[in-house]
Amino acid sequence: MTSLDPRLDPEIAALLAFLDSTGSPPMHAGTAEQARASFRALTVDLRDPSVLPEVEEVTDITVPGGDGDRPARVYRPGPGALPTVVLFHGGGWVIGDLDTHDLMARTIATICEAVVVSVDYRLAPEHPFPAAVDDALAAARWAAAHLADLGGDERLGLAGDSAGGNLAAVAAQVLRDEGVPVAGQLLVYPATDLVGETASRVENAEGYFLDRDTMLWFAAQYVGHLPPDRLADPRLSPLRGDLAGLAPAVVAVAQFDPLRDEGTAYAEALRAAGVPVRLASYDGLIHGFVDMGRFCRAADDAVNRTCRLFHDLLHP
Repeated sequence: MTSLDPRLDPEIAALLAFLDSTGSPPMHAGTAEQARASFRALTVDLRDPSVLPEVEEVTDITVPGGDGDRPARVYRPGPGALPTVVLFHGGGWVIGDLDTHDLMARTIATICEAVVVSVDYRLAPEHPFPAAVDDALAAARWAAAHLADLGGDERLGLAGDSAGGNLAAVAAQVLRDEGVPVAGQLLVYPATDLVGETASRVENAEGYFLDRDTMLWFAAQYVGHLPPDRLADPRLSPLRGDLAGLAPAVVAVAQFDPLRDEGTAYAEALRAAGVPVRLASYDGLIHGFVDMGRFCRAADDAVNRTCRLFHDLLHP
């Protein structure tokens, strides 16, 4: 195992040691199907259902996608008129689904007091860019047109982690251009720039759950068919887009995450563009901490703090 920084949270270090001891091959060494199965085993099969926050109602539905209907899941935390949050799951645009992000959806619903619509967009390599973006935009537009039936009031939020944070940021830019009001964005360790090279991508290239080789593999599945000059497209790299007039945002980053610096850069660019933003930077934590609260008190605290910040955006 790669030597880890002593500033790493000790409970996270213990989790990484356990994962390393299983001898499972890295995701980039196998197929997309194998990577999806491995991720589900980690996030779903090993999860104690008793840790899932209780909500009043969970309903499986379909929502419009880029080329047909897509599965989605609606979480209602309680009665009354509430904001609606459209959630896009992470997983490098290759892995992840409604089940792997059931905990995140329930957590946002309960802490943020919002109806959450979790969207199962098409995955690469079977469906490379722009399939995920097309599905995300279609779902967000549909939710914006059905707020009365979903949350019951006019507030729309967009949320996502990692690749899902990328899709939420892209959707926020497009909806702004289309004149669709968005009350807030929740971007958790978002991928915001497929072009630039940051210090955190070098410093945290190995040993911290999400490694450089896996990131490169994800990118190859999602955008490997594109010429390099296309990667600056704001629909891929929202940091390269026009940020003026966007919805207020909460951006969360972790110290030992390769994506730390581009998430921080996005928050700083939003602020420079006049967008209200709260940057929550968590020392000692790694990429994926949203699903690690059952192993790590600091991760659990970070999730709660981040969601409370988003709650305050949605309920000013």
